[in-house]
Amino acid sequence: MAPLPISIATCCNCVMRATRERMSLIGIILFGALLRLWNLNSPKGFVFDEVYYVDGARDYLKYLVEMDKSKAEFIVHPPLGKWLIAGGIKVFGDSEFGWRISAALIGIISIYLIYRVARHIFHSEFLALSAALLTSLDGLHLVMSRTALLDIFLMFFILLAFNFLLEKKYWLLGGSLGLACATKWSALYYAIAFIAVVVLQDILKLKRANENSALNLKVIIQRLAQLIFLPSVLYIGSWFGWFVTKTGWDRSWSSNPFLSLWHYHREMLNFHTGLTEAHSYSANPWSWLILGRPTSFFYSSPSCGGENCSQEILALGTPLIWWSAIISLGVLVGFVVSRRDKRGALILLGVAAGYLPWFAFQQRTVFSFYSIVFEPFIILTLTYVIGLLQQRYKTYIYGFFIAVGLCFLYFLPIYIAQTMTYDDWHARMWFSSWI
Repeated sequence: MAPLPISIATCCNCVMRATRERMSLIGIILFGALLRLWNLNSPKGFVFDEVYYVDGARDYLKYLVEMDKSKAEFIVHPPLGKWLIAGGIKVFGDSEFGWRISAALIGIISIYLIYRVARHIFHSEFLALSAALLTSLDGLHLVMSRTALLDIFLMFFILLAFNFLLEKKYWLLGGSLGLACATKWSALYYAIAFIAVVVLQDILKLKRANENSALNLKVIIQRLAQLIFLPSVLYIGSWFGWFVTKTGWDRSWSSNPFLSLWHYHREMLNFHTGLTEAHSYSANPWSWLILGRPTSFFYSSPSCGGENCSQEILALGTPLIWWSAIISLGVLVGFVVSRRDKRGALILLGVAAGYLPWFAFQQRTVFSFYSIVFEPFIILTLTYVIGLLQQRYKTYIYGFFIAVGLCFLYFLPIYIAQTMTYDDWHARMWFSSWI
């Protein structure tokens, strides 16, 4: 049989490679989905702050606002995240699975989303798959995807906004930022950072093109609509239940509902800035990257065959990922400074916007799981360094992935509250601060 022409053989190889890459992506997503959906209704009952957010979601379905029996309840976060939890309850019922399914689905989708983001940045299928794989193997991402809290939703909308920033789709960027702010106020740091990038890009573009003032004005108006007006409308719209009822907190403070909402937000701000109550799992931001004080969401001591046993959900990033990322951050900073690497600068901005502002709140009660918001950028930082090494050290990179997988599997029982002997549990408490 005669050999295939070179062009046909090349085409076949391309198709086969594309098929392998697609199957690899599907496999990673299915693996991540299995971990995030398996036995999602366990543990029974509320985990950590689920009690507040699930209660709020139930109230939204019943009253459109949060209520404490027959009285308005003071809440300190915007409504969108709790509406997403409410959607899961509406579709799947008021059960542990219903509470957590929205977070799980968002966590699964975010694995694909970081793949897209990595492809935009690195223009490499291997690095995009690497980012997706590392995300699926991160313990903090897994825990937050299996818990009815707000932070996984915030992370998703921020990552979505970053994706549209890379694609220069500014209407969608503004929409994503609005949804992020409607989930948690800490999204404002990213809004400021991403808008600053767009403004800088516009200034440089107009300067190179030597455009006239009329065009400048046109661009300014367009950006105000995309990045200020649209996010504001979406944010205010997330409070629709508060507007259409008369029972929300501070709803009747003024005859003008917008003035009432403004007053309400001042009260929310006072709460957040004055939150200094001691908590056994509060963690200074200095300790977040080194996993100094992870938050225990759940702990139980069930009986199992006469032995002392333990169950725990510990919001702990996979140590090998996070500790390697610390070194990668140093490398990234070096490349950004020495080579003015724009890709690296954007990744570094994503870490900084989600991390550095918390250092201004040294007296406030904060938790290490807040780092889930910039966890995708930690993954991208590590992926960046993998990209630097892949040509010469690909075998070692595969070895690193295997090591990450083994590290993840070792800690998996304390991510999903698997029952184990006390000794097995204690063996995973590498530091006393993890207990």
